[in-house]
Amino acid sequence: MLFLPGDEGTTTAEYAIGTVAAAAFAVALYVLLTGDSISTALSGLVQRALTVAT
Repeated sequence: MLFLPGDEGTTTAEYAIGTVAAAAFAVALYVLLTGDSISTALSGLVQRALTVAT
């Protein structure tokens, strides 16, 4: 692999930024999914799916 002068730590920095971005996305997803509005919406959706229409 060809490295330009001064690029020795680039890969490590890219992994670090990717890891921080993935952790931030996971936290945002957790906050979104544990909120009351999403829980209520999912509960309503499941109730509608399980209700038998006559």
